[in-house]
Amino acid sequence: MTEIPYYLFPLIFIVALLYAAVGHGGASGYLALMGLVGISLNASKPIALMLNCVVAAIAFIQYYRSGFFNLKLFVLLAIASIPCAYLGSILTIDDHFYKKILGIILLISSIRFLFPSSDNELVEKPAEFLLLLIGGIIGFISGLIGIGGGILLTPLLLLFRWSNMKTAACVSALFIFVNSLSGLIGQFQKGIQIQPNMYIIILVASMGGVIGSFYGARKWNVVLLRRVLSVVLIIASLKLIFI
Repeated sequence: MTEIPYYLFPLIFIVALLYAAVGHGGASGYLALMGLVGISLNASKPIALMLNCVVAAIAFIQYYRSGFFNLKLFVLLAIASIPCAYLGSILTIDDHFYKKILGIILLISSIRFLFPSSDNELVEKPAEFLLLLIGGIIGFISGLIGIGGGILLTPLLLLFRWSNMKTAACVSALFIFVNSLSGLIGQFQKGIQIQPNMYIIILVASMGGVIGSFYGARKWNVVLLRRVLSVVLIIASLKLIFI
């Protein structure tokens, strides 16, 4: 397995910080960075999923401690997403088409969050079967391309008014963790090698995750979080479209 060069470590830190601020793990960002230095998708996916698990767990803890968790919303999404993420992770198919379509969808979503909106909008109650369906679809796509699904879930929760910004971040963080863990199990069963400097990479990402999630959950206001989310989505979409 190609070793991740040390000059990427500061960028990994920044990606983890930005993504954790909105309850994400950063897999799409890590995949983009590794793609830029020529590391194959098959080699990058387990690394991105490991970092995703760590950073998303940190983000969830920060948002949970601040009181933004919705257990029922998470459970309905995760019941279907976990097995579907595992299924997607063990499939070996050409994911080029999926990534391009996903990138376009995310780019459209990111434009929505560039415009200010109130976080006090009425939260609507979604149908349970719809949450199960969405969780399964996002889980499968996540396992297929090696992400946790937060870049898909958070915009949907906000656009359909199923959650406010910080609750969406908290639910997405745990959603990302369980999907990434499920996908990682599938990757290990296919046989992977651990990076020689993986422990250092995890430490760097963890530091970014702690700082980003702390400010996202406790310091930054909703308008700023939406703008950070927009930047995150643009980065993820451009990565999927062009890399």
